Amino acid sequence: MLGLTIVAQVLIALTIYSVWLIRPNWKTAYRAAGARNLKEEFTVYRLPMWALYLVGFIKLLLASALLAGIWMSELVVPSAYGMAVLMMVAVVMHLKVRNDSFLKAVPAFTLLLLSVFVAL
Repeated sequence: MLGLTIVAQVLIALTIYSVWLIRPNWKTAYRAAGARNLKEEFTVYRLPMWALYLVGFIKLLLASALLAGIWMSELVVPSAYGMAVLMMVAVVMHLKVRNDSFLKAVPAFTLLLLSVFVAL
């Protein structure tokens, strides 16, 4: 089971790094309401721009803590719970966009499930 937990930690972290460091300006099928990048997506959600930077910082911090948790186990549970909370909010934000399908929330929902698995 420990091996699966570590795989989940790495998968969560790499996904967050990809979205926030590699692809923040890429148009993807999962962006809300046709947004072309993270800034436009946060605008669709009617969130202030400072929220984009705060959420990004916290997600990257938690992703890094999940990786560090491979060697420092005391970081794993709080980081996984923190990520789960952020992913729950992300799912809710996706669902609030009325014209979007549930499929746009699937990545956030998947990371939510993985985070809960790691936390428990």
